[in-house]
Amino acid sequence: MITEMAQIEIREGEAEAFEAAVARAVPIFLAADGCHDIRLVRSEELPTRYRLLVEWETVEHHTETFRGSEGFARWRELAGGFFVQAPQVEHVRDVLPG
Repeated sequence: MITEMAQIEIREGEAEAFEAAVARAVPIFLAADGCHDIRLVRSEELPTRYRLLVEWETVEHHTETFRGSEGFARWRELAGGFFVQAPQVEHVRDVLPG
């Protein structure tokens, strides 16, 4: 299992609308081939910074299958207008489960 960690910076004052947009996108992610879970977390220190955490079977399920899909286009349509810049994305794997 791979976790996609996307750091997302949004414009000040748009948190409620951004969170609503992500909530509308959750079914899109969960319907995607290889997607197992999705969470959105918000920084306490920097309230315009979020991290989207998506559990994928493989990196390719995210980078090839999902990014090339209509679901990805819809996700960007819903949330992309809130981004200050392109999200910083990396993929991580558990090495010490707790």
